[in-house]
Amino acid sequence: MAQHGAGGNRTSQKWTTADVGDQHGRVAVVTGASSGLGLQTARVLAEHGATVVLAARDPARMASAAEQVRAVAKGAQPETAELDLASLESVRKAAAELIARFPRIDLLINNAGVMMPPYGLTSDGFELQFGTNHLGHFALTGLLLPAMLAVPGSRVVTVSSNGHRAGRMDFDNLMSSRHYSRMAAYGRSKLANLMFTYELQRRLSAAHAQTMALAAHPGTARTELTRHMPSIAETVMGSPRLATVNSWWLQDATMGALPTLRAATDPDAVGGTYYGPDGFLQLTGYPVVVTSSTRSHNAEVQRRLWTESEQLTHVTYPV
Repeated sequence: MAQHGAGGNRTSQKWTTADVGDQHGRVAVVTGASSGLGLQTARVLAEHGATVVLAARDPARMASAAEQVRAVAKGAQPETAELDLASLESVRKAAAELIARFPRIDLLINNAGVMMPPYGLTSDGFELQFGTNHLGHFALTGLLLPAMLAVPGSRVVTVSSNGHRAGRMDFDNLMSSRHYSRMAAYGRSKLANLMFTYELQRRLSAAHAQTMALAAHPGTARTELTRHMPSIAETVMGSPRLATVNSWWLQDATMGALPTLRAATDPDAVGGTYYGPDGFLQLTGYPVVVTSSTRSHNAEVQRRLWTESEQLTHVTYPV
């Protein structure tokens, strides 16, 4: 079986984009790729030869992002796919179009998300963060998996967050219908991302599939995702005067995307692995294998979340 993602003969222990090997012949679908971490992930994969598909809601922003990819990746021809993860109808439509265009998919990067918005619902009536960050990606992955299972080296990489440590999987209040806390709902959705990854990997292994499931988190990255944070936090994060102080806990999208890229391309990666920054509290730094909360490894809760997700999305998996 061909190995993808092997880097050069570098001796540095700090994994960087120089370690992303030849990606020619691979098709990579990246959600939320019109800006931030998703765009940076798509850029690097395209620079190394992958056919990247930028999947996002806004056609105009996708077109602009595709132009940015072409500007830095010589010869790249990025594709776009309209995808609104807050709508299962949009997810189904996008998945059908993607499989029709790309019968073989090597990488699915579940990157898109929302972070701590005011209370809202998806078009299907799900709490916005849980519905977008987890259920939308759960449905998309299940629908695209038939195009991945027989592909050697194929991977599903789902982006979680340090915020998962604050998450609780309250099955009596998954949609925050009784009480809404922005942080609690965000933490729950990011905990769900990890539990989904671990349960998916267990099912893929049992089926002896070619596909692996991995997770990653960017640490604290300065992207548009922070737009719903309190104004004081936004001011502090964006202040040039505080750049030196902020550098110990805040990094840009270029660094924030490295854990995702390593999960997607490192030839030594193992299914069920979680990558994050190597710095203090996993806030900043270069990507390494990191640990997630004890709560995220509860297999019984993982299975229940899977069952609930199938029932809510009406998407069942071929494994």
